[in-house]
Amino acid sequence: MTRATAVRAVLAVAVLLASVFITLTMSPRLGLDLQGGTRIVLQARDTATVEADRETTDRTLEVLRQRIDSLGVSEPTLTRSGEDRIIVELPDVQDPRQAAEVIGRTAQLTFHAVEGEGTDQPGKKTPAPESTTAPDSTTEPAPDTYPGPDSDRLMLPDEQGRLLALGEPRLSGAGVEDATAAFDSQGGAGWTVSLEFRKGAGQDWKKLTGEAACHPAGDDRRRVAIVLDEKVISSPQVDPSVGCRAGLPSGATQITGSFSADEARDLALLIKGGALPVPVEIVEQRTVGPTLGAEAIDASAQAALIGAAATALFITVVYRLFGALAAVALGAYGVISYAALVALGVTLTLPGLAGFVLAIGMAVDANVLVFERAREECADQPARSLRSALTTGFRKAWSAVADSNATTLIAAGLLFFLGSGPVKGFGVTLAIGVVASMFSALVIARALTEIAANSRFVSDYRGVNGIGRPGAVRTWLARKDPKLFRKSARWLVVSAALVVVAVAGIVVRGVDLGVEFTGGRLVEYSTSRPVDVETARDRIAAAGFGDAEVTTAGDGDLSVRTGKLDNDGEHALRAALAEEGGETTKVRDELIGPSLGDELRRNALIALGVAVAVQLAYLAVRFRWTFAVASVVAMVHDVILVVGAFAWLGRPVDGIFLAALLTVIGYSVNDSVVVFDRVRELWGANRRTPLDTIARRAVLQTVPRTVNTGMGALFILAALAVLGGDSLADFALALLIGIVVGTWSSVFTAVPGALALERSAKAPPPPAPGKGKGTPRGKARAARRDPLDNGARV
Repeated sequence: MTRATAVRAVLAVAVLLASVFITLTMSPRLGLDLQGGTRIVLQARDTATVEADRETTDRTLEVLRQRIDSLGVSEPTLTRSGEDRIIVELPDVQDPRQAAEVIGRTAQLTFHAVEGEGTDQPGKKTPAPESTTAPDSTTEPAPDTYPGPDSDRLMLPDEQGRLLALGEPRLSGAGVEDATAAFDSQGGAGWTVSLEFRKGAGQDWKKLTGEAACHPAGDDRRRVAIVLDEKVISSPQVDPSVGCRAGLPSGATQITGSFSADEARDLALLIKGGALPVPVEIVEQRTVGPTLGAEAIDASAQAALIGAAATALFITVVYRLFGALAAVALGAYGVISYAALVALGVTLTLPGLAGFVLAIGMAVDANVLVFERAREECADQPARSLRSALTTGFRKAWSAVADSNATTLIAAGLLFFLGSGPVKGFGVTLAIGVVASMFSALVIARALTEIAANSRFVSDYRGVNGIGRPGAVRTWLARKDPKLFRKSARWLVVSAALVVVAVAGIVVRGVDLGVEFTGGRLVEYSTSRPVDVETARDRIAAAGFGDAEVTTAGDGDLSVRTGKLDNDGEHALRAALAEEGGETTKVRDELIGPSLGDELRRNALIALGVAVAVQLAYLAVRFRWTFAVASVVAMVHDVILVVGAFAWLGRPVDGIFLAALLTVIGYSVNDSVVVFDRVRELWGANRRTPLDTIARRAVLQTVPRTVNTGMGALFILAALAVLGGDSLADFALALLIGIVVGTWSSVFTAVPGALALERSAKAPPPPAPGKGKGTPRGKARAARRDPLDNGARV
């Protein structure tokens, strides 16, 4: 065992042990589409006086957090998205009406006189008592004579939980000019909160504090309560130095106490936020029942196990012992990528789960590339050792592995930065899967195969190791030697005809845009008694929803899609279905506002445009411009065919479809990169050979890799399509179509296109391997030397 192999083995064991430990000790974070609950996206709106920027949105978020905490929802999550959006996630909340009502309410910040210790239930209003001042008293009237016996007293607990009786609101949050937290180092008061009021409100504040100052120090009635949404956030005593009826002027008001820095900032934020509330609008609302998420997890787990087992069996049959070792590395990949998701705290969504499963099938790509190159080395030089052929295979496959994975990472990055909601999770899991697959192939699988190659038994019996002999596909192609590109233009004609058929579907049938892109509401119901579509449509129309579209979904479920429908309307719609179907359970609920629908549709087009531009730029840098343009043309060809197929099939085009489409783009470019990488290598080594002959050889040499890699992904996707249910069936179908057309286009669209462009190009052939600019020939040969070759010659 060489030192490099030992280092790879130790590194592989260390990473695997850490991954197993993380897997056993940590649990994944599940998105709401897997654990069930409600997700609401709020859009902050400008007012005449306040701009909905980052600062005001943060203040609004803190106010909303206090409100949602009062609902008793377990572990709610509120985060700001961008400059002016707030994402609210409420686990296990299936009826969002109350939450939406609380969220949509305008902030209520009020200032109250404290009339004494409370004696009733918190939150309950009781009549205020008559004046407690004796008729012959010579003192100032007690402040509880204001505003009189007809007012209501509000009972609320203070910060310590003591119940206080509060008078009517004397001042609203609209009168607050500013609230700031500062550290008083000179006076020794520690962290304080200073208040400034608007002109008229400042006089009201001075009168309120002046009345409170008429009571002795320590008396509850000397306090002023600041209430946000019927919760006391502060109830400070008026300082003893303030005289009766004198009050506190606006600029001199300072709330002191044993505040920490965070407590002082939070209090200032709440007071200021109540003073300047930012109106919010619900632009997106999704509710997923707990059974749908559990079913999706079970289906994905079954698809992963079945697909991974089929993929492992396939590569074992094709590559024998080395294939079995690659299958072991594939299992290690699954553990490593899952541990990475858990350790990084990635929220696992339904598309993300699908991406994790899909990456298992794509993880064999690097191993297949290496094994096929090693087979070629053994076929070209039968006398060389197995270890030497394997090492050369890893070295020569590196550029194709790096380029193909780079294009997939570009697609994953676009999904993350330009996608929305759960689609971002797909981009994250896809990126983690790419990195983990490269580690499993280039470290774990390489260590295992190099250790096996050192065995005399494995090296001598070439039928056992799996790479000592060419495969059946390679042997058949070598025997037939088809002249694929003698008339390359005919393949372009076939591709153009397919594009025409796809465009006809888009024009004739139209694209069924999902509710994400059109706006509206889509609700899926499960009924205890079977209800056919016509009956359900009649019931819903009778309830006043005549424009609703009713279709079947899943195992007898009903899907209802409407334009504008609020939460009360959805409740009435469900009640109408319950009259016919008995107990009616909401399985899934998606509400998208029209403005967000337009934005998502625009972002989808931007994402596709950016994908084309970025892939073109990357390929132009890594390859000749002719190869880059041909690859991008093939990629656009694949996108049109997938969209056209969905148009002819009448399947919806939504956010998950967009994730599948961007993955198809990465896969399509991946296949083209492998072919053009081989074209570049062969053309550089045979500069006088006609390019169509070079292209034919490159295609025939890479077809086994393309077929074997495609089969690994097809096993996974077929399992997802069959077992994934409605949630994942369209995703798997889009990728199945994309892989088939991507395999076709990488050979019969990209290569003929490059040949046509090269005929008009004047650029010389690429340099021979190792003869780049500034590289001496001797050094180039030394750089290409086999690691097991000591350089001796006779």
